[in-house]
Amino acid sequence: MSELITVETVDVDGALRQAEEAVSGDTRADLFRKAALGGGSLLAGGVLLGGLPELAEARKSKKQDLKILNYALTLEYLEAEFYTQAVAKGALSGVSLQFATTVRDHEVAHVQFLQKVLGRKAVKKPTFDFKDTVTDQGKFQQTAIVLEDTGVAAYQGQAHRIKQTAVLKAAASVLPVEARHAAWIRNIVGQPPAPLAFEKAASMSKVLKAVKDTGFITG
Repeated sequence: MSELITVETVDVDGALRQAEEAVSGDTRADLFRKAALGGGSLLAGGVLLGGLPELAEARKSKKQDLKILNYALTLEYLEAEFYTQAVAKGALSGVSLQFATTVRDHEVAHVQFLQKVLGRKAVKKPTFDFKDTVTDQGKFQQTAIVLEDTGVAAYQGQAHRIKQTAVLKAAASVLPVEARHAAWIRNIVGQPPAPLAFEKAASMSKVLKAVKDTGFITG
């Protein structure tokens, strides 16, 4: 990974430690607890690393595909709400506002797409508190980098676990868009948009631990 980013980079206090909506058999809180059994570490390129046990690598199945889709939906809820609030608060300007507005529309479309695919089995939308990361342009930019890098690694980490071709195609249609978002916001802040020839994927446990530790999900 190109650099180490601590959780403090996105200026959150990590106050929240649980959430209760269902994610295909496990509650979101159950998944967070499984991910939290190991110790904390640093965010590298937006993905938490170190000291975390892996969730069981089950055989490919339709049930697992459902769980992966709801996992993706939860992350898309987070991103869509982050950008929606950032635009609505009125603190952004120039290219940052253009970025936030465009990405908001993309993430909302991702949410609607996944909800349609999942139907009645879609996990419910959590509630969020993004603190001042949606009212301070500099903090917004750094948070966007972390979220977009995490989103890319999350989709990449699940691709090999998907059984159904239709589900794989759905995930594949979202992944490159998330990667473009990550490159765009890095370019805005003057960081190399594509610093590496290869990117590491992240397991579900690592991503859920990273999301939990932000404190953004409040219920």
